[in-house]
Amino acid sequence: MTGLVAFTVLVALVGLERVAELVVSTRNAAWSRERGGVESGLGHFPFMVVLHTGLLVGALVEAWVRRPDVPPLLAWSMLALVVASQALRWWCIATLGRRWNTRVIVVPGLAPVRSGPYRLMRHPNYVAVVVEGVALPLVHAAWVTALVFTVLNAVLLAVRIRVEDAALSTLPSGAGGA
Repeated sequence: MTGLVAFTVLVALVGLERVAELVVSTRNAAWSRERGGVESGLGHFPFMVVLHTGLLVGALVEAWVRRPDVPPLLAWSMLALVVASQALRWWCIATLGRRWNTRVIVVPGLAPVRSGPYRLMRHPNYVAVVVEGVALPLVHAAWVTALVFTVLNAVLLAVRIRVEDAALSTLPSGAGGA
């Protein structure tokens, strides 16, 4: 299997992972809404969907069109970061349980989660997104996609984190969380 075909398989697997996330997210969003969950940040959500889809499509298009020479050290080190970002993402999902979804929905009265990766940092899922956004395209030296995604994602995350922090500030501070 050529490196380009292997990269295509990798991006397809990440795409399938995104579909699994959407299944979990849809189920969990319904759970939150059934418990009076309040959604914030509807305006930026479509941009987030387009940006994350663009990451996958852009990486493939760039790799197939440019067909860059990929140093093995770059490919393997970036692949390790992709795997690590997926592990962090699923640790976040497991830690938040039913409260995790791709939208900003908080259930009134539930204390913020402060366990798992959330005891180490405030927004670990966004760390996973940032790392993956750089590393996935660079597995096949798609540096234009990595750069464009990173810049646009920085703008999106500035909005998203502000919305999420405001929503979480409405919750009781509680000592533990989930």
